[in-house]
Amino acid sequence: MIELAPSILSADFARLAEEVRAASEGGGSVIHVDIMDGHFVPNLTIGPPVMRSLRKATKLPLDCHLMIENPDQFIPDFAEAGADWISVHQEACRHLNRTLHLIKSHDCLAGVVINPATPVDTLVEVLDIVDYVLVMSVNPGFGGQKFIPSTLHKLRRLAEIRSQQGLNFRIEVDGGISLDTVADVVHAGAEILVAGNAVFGGGDPRKNAQALLKAATEAALAKV
Repeated sequence: MIELAPSILSADFARLAEEVRAASEGGGSVIHVDIMDGHFVPNLTIGPPVMRSLRKATKLPLDCHLMIENPDQFIPDFAEAGADWISVHQEACRHLNRTLHLIKSHDCLAGVVINPATPVDTLVEVLDIVDYVLVMSVNPGFGGQKFIPSTLHKLRRLAEIRSQQGLNFRIEVDGGISLDTVADVVHAGAEILVAGNAVFGGGDPRKNAQALLKAATEAALAKV
C-alpha cells in the first residue's frame, strides 16, 4: 500500500493546522515532521512544543524524523509531545540497536534513516528491529532540493533484503519527491512517500496531494 506523508517543512507555519488539514483531505495519511538541530544538519527547525500543538490539530500519525545529534536525549520528549513514529539517522547513533529499542519503549514505531552516501548494508544488523527504513534521496537539511537518482538502487536493495529474509519493515523515501520522480521511487520499492515542496510549495495542498498520490498509486499498479 502506497502512503503519502506530507512534510510540514515546506508548509506555512502561520497556518500550519489549516495546511495539514488540506493535505490530509488530499490523501495524506501520515504527517512528516523534520526536526533539525543546526549541528547534524545545517538548519534549525522545531522542537517538542510545535509537535504538541500539531498533535492537537490532526488525528493522523506524526512521523518524527530526528536529524539531530544525541537523539537518545530527545526521544522521550518527542514521544511525550505526541509523535507516533520516530526515526533516527544511522550516522548519528553510536549505539543504534539501543536507540531503536528506546523508541519502542515509548510505544512509538521505530525507523532508521540513511543519507545518500550511506550504504544500505550498514543496516543489516537492525532490519529485524525497525518498523520502517527511510532512504534520504537528497542530502538532509533543506526542503526543495533536487532528487538524487543514484539513491534508487537503495530502495531496490532494501526490498530485495526484506524479501530474502522474510522481514516486514516498510520502505520510506524523502527528498525531491514530485510528479516527475514519484513513479521511479515507487517502481524501486518505496511505499511511504515524504513530500514537502510538491504538496505545500505552491497552489492548493489538497489538490497537490491528490495529484501526487494518484501518480504514485498508478505507478504501483503498473509495477504489478
